[in-house]
Amino acid sequence: MLVAGIKSRPVYGGLNIDRHAKRHLFALEGEGALALLDQVKSAGPGFLTHADILYVAAGSRAEDHDKALAALGADSFWLAPTIPVLLNRLNVMLGQARMGLRIYLAGTEGFIGQAMQVALNHGVDHASVHTEHRGSAARRVQCVHCKGITDNVTTSPFSCSHCGLPLLVRDHYSRRIGAFQGVNIDAEEPGTAPPPEELFP
Repeated sequence: MLVAGIKSRPVYGGLNIDRHAKRHLFALEGEGALALLDQVKSAGPGFLTHADILYVAAGSRAEDHDKALAALGADSFWLAPTIPVLLNRLNVMLGQARMGLRIYLAGTEGFIGQAMQVALNHGVDHASVHTEHRGSAARRVQCVHCKGITDNVTTSPFSCSHCGLPLLVRDHYSRRIGAFQGVNIDAEEPGTAPPPEELFP
């Protein structure tokens, strides 16, 4: 899809390390670990003495990233078993955060969107969070009809996992819920939905 000019579409500027920050908090998923590892290669590991890393493995190539991250020598490294557990830990850490903290998020769009929601709930300005998309282009989609959310959507249209309607995946993105919007594609003529097409591998 990727329609040009959609203002709500997230833009990922990369994990550019803010050298003036007093503390750094990294929330990483799967191949998002590579975003931090690349920063360390170019900038050196000095900033990690004041950094916390939260990581959850995802995808077929993510199993060894935890070892590489743990070896960086950050102030703290924590390996989460699932994304919801990582998000809960992120929520607790942001609840105890002080001025001067810089937040960095890297991984799939679905993960970044959910982690960004946690930050927004703590009053963090989304423009101040450094983000980098790594890994699958699969989308997190909200059905505008039943409000259910389906993760890891790779095709359009697809059947809503909650109400079963065939949904066209729009490029319109809601930062509030961290998901793209899915609209019934055959509302006027039920049963005429085209076959699914792989658009977000």
